[in-house]
Formats: sequence, structure tokens, C-alpha cells
Amino acid sequence: MKNIGNLLLSVFCVFNCYSQELTGEELLAKSIAYHDPSGAWKKFKGMLTIVMQRPNGDERISEITMDFAQQYFNLTVYQNGDTIVKTLNKKTCQLLFNGSENFDEETQKKYRLNCKNTIKMKDYYSYLYGLPMKLKDPGTLIDPIIRSTTFDGKKALVLKANYTKTVGKDTWYFYFNPETYALQAYQFYHNESKNDGEYILLNGEASVNGIKMPKNRAWYYNKDDVHLGTDVLK
Repeated sequence: MKNIGNLLLSVFCVFNCYSQELTGEELLAKSIAYHDPSGAWKKFKGMLTIVMQRPNGDERISEITMDFAQQYFNLTVYQNGDTIVKTLNKKTCQLLFNGSENFDEETQKKYRLNCKNTIKMKDYYSYLYGLPMKLKDPGTLIDPIIRSTTFDGKKALVLKANYTKTVGKDTWYFYFNPETYALQAYQFYHNESKNDGEYILLNGEASVNGIKMPKNRAWYYNKDDVHLGTDVLK
């Protein structure tokens, strides 16, 4: 009976106890080893083509070119028959609407054609498509305690991350496959007590420069599970 009891405990611990054996930093290291085994993200140079699909059928195509070594970022968006280009070349910012630097105030506001938004888009795309590697950036506060849960019907190990005041105010939760350590989903809150913010479900993988990136990202509101849209990496 003692052997049977030990066996049952071992089976139970395969999932439920394993989270107690890893710290947050150790889980993160295992996930990075899965997604970016050769450390390619640090010297990333390439282009991502992303199709955003909305529930109403609308689509937007974005081409993101990044060259970390040259401090270069370019976002070209094809939307409603128009082409919007936002570029950062080191400290130089260039904005184009249908190939022209001359556009009216209405167009500027509609497409957020300004350098501040261009920097924001650079940070946005490099963060999302650089996960989980971006969790090693300065200012990221990794909770040492991880836990086991089921999220979107999948077993997961959960890592919590906060940020220093100069980096960000949101609280993030990252959900990893307990066997492969692949990133399965993540969610963020501006104010967790209000259940605001969003969660993102990941499905499929694409290999980009040797990095395993999620192919599909489906966005939902935390509060009511409304589907906002899906980003598809082509």
C-alpha cells in the first residue's frame, strides 16, 4: 500500500507539484531555451508580415522590419486602400501617407502619424514578438513563485511579471506549457481588481530567424471575453 501511495503521489506531482520545483527565473530560462535556442533575438534582423483580422471581417496588413544592430524600425501598413509608413532610423523619424510626407491634420490623427506613436509601435511589436525573451529586459520584475493552473482548457505554469515605475504599470501573467515550456497565452491588467485589460491566446508556430514565434494571436477582453481580433504571422 505504501508503494501504491508513493506512485499516486508521483503521478499527482507530475503536474501539480512540478511548479514548486522551479523559480520564476528558471521557468523563464527554460521557455527562452525553447523559443530562442541560439540567442538570435538579441541580433534580430528581418521582416514580419502580420495580418490583423477583426470579427467584422476587416483586415489590415502590417509589414514590420527591424534591425537591432542598426537601430532601424519600419512599419508599413496597408489599410482601406491606403499605405501608411512609419520609420525610425536611429534618431531620425520619417512618416509617409501614400508615399508623401505631406498630409492633412485629419489624416495625421486618423492614422496617428507622429513620431511618438512610431516609437510606441516599435516597442509594441518588439515586445510581443520578442516574448518570452523580452522578459529579461531591465525593469522587469519576475515573481519567484510560479503556480499551476488551467487556462483556455490547457494545463499551464503561470509566471507573474510586474515592472519598475519607469518601465510600466501593468501586471502581466504568462502561461507556459508544463512539458515543453512553450508560451501558450498571456494576459495583462491595468488594475487587476477591476478585471480590466486583455488576454491573448496563442496558437501555432512560425520559425523566424531560428526563433519559434506564435503564428496566431487572438485578443480578448478580460471582463467579458469579447474577441477583439486575431493577428496572423505570415
